[in-house]
Amino acid sequence: MRARSFISTTGTGITRVTEGEPSNTEHLHGHSVSSLATGAAKTGLVLAGTEDSGIFLSSDGGVIWTQSGLADETVMAVAVAPSDPRRFYAGVRPSGVFRSDDGGETWVESESFRQIRGRRMWRSPASPPFTAYVQALAVSPDDPDVVVAGIEFGAVVRSADGGETWSNHRPKAIRDCHSLVWHATEGEFVYEGGAGIGKRPGARSTDGGESWRKPGGGLDRGYGWSVAAHPTKPTIWYVSASTGPFAAHGGDDAKAAVFRRTGERNWVRLDGLPGTSMPYALVTDPAMPDHLWAGLADGSIWHSPNRGDDWDQLDERLPAVERAMVMVPPA
Repeated sequence: MRARSFISTTGTGITRVTEGEPSNTEHLHGHSVSSLATGAAKTGLVLAGTEDSGIFLSSDGGVIWTQSGLADETVMAVAVAPSDPRRFYAGVRPSGVFRSDDGGETWVESESFRQIRGRRMWRSPASPPFTAYVQALAVSPDDPDVVVAGIEFGAVVRSADGGETWSNHRPKAIRDCHSLVWHATEGEFVYEGGAGIGKRPGARSTDGGESWRKPGGGLDRGYGWSVAAHPTKPTIWYVSASTGPFAAHGGDDAKAAVFRRTGERNWVRLDGLPGTSMPYALVTDPAMPDHLWAGLADGSIWHSPNRGDDWDQLDERLPAVERAMVMVPPA
């Protein structure tokens, strides 16, 4: 039986740590890994998008990696369709989306993505003009053709035909998108973390990404990053947030917190995490639905068994979590 593993981007590759094992293992050393994604539970499938060598794939939970296409692209986001383990999506810089129907052996670009109205206004705050990129991708648990893409800073757009055509920015979604997650089983629920106006760091869709709502109440900061949802209760979701980008990414005091929303109640701040380090990753496990894990920028991994009410730091530690961490559950 395989133990639970955590894989994070570190700035110089990725690092993998497994529960109960005394040391980490490094992989893809020297590559600028920008994003990670896992396949359906217990498959062991992990994708890594890089800014210098395209996409790498592991089919054994992150132990062995092979190059899997798009070597000439700057890949900033990756996703695996939960209902089809051979359907992959990749988001690149400048903003574009590619799709693979054969497990990464071949890729086809979505030409219509480059024709989305208003894309000339997309601009990442930390990048030169006209170099905005796809920061996040999420795929419906029911239909591998239904996908949402988030651009930092630009839009959240949706396709219902595998990327053949795309919508414009979806109403009320956060334009400065940092993360997107589809609910594990409920195909109508999609969640976003981003830099919301008016201290609203999270948005949720209840119609499969068509329209969105940014609920407030109980929040004291608005620069959202990671988002996660309770695997069996789609009205319960989580977002990590800071007071702004300089605090979140500055490496000194992130002024960070994790919040939980239940139904239409106000957001609740989940105390117990060190606010000095940004929670770049929030992950859940369908086999343990009330449990929540947080991967912090300093490499520490925290676990809550009760939806974030209480936290304990794991003995296992990563050297860093540079914007992304995924969990590979036991087989």
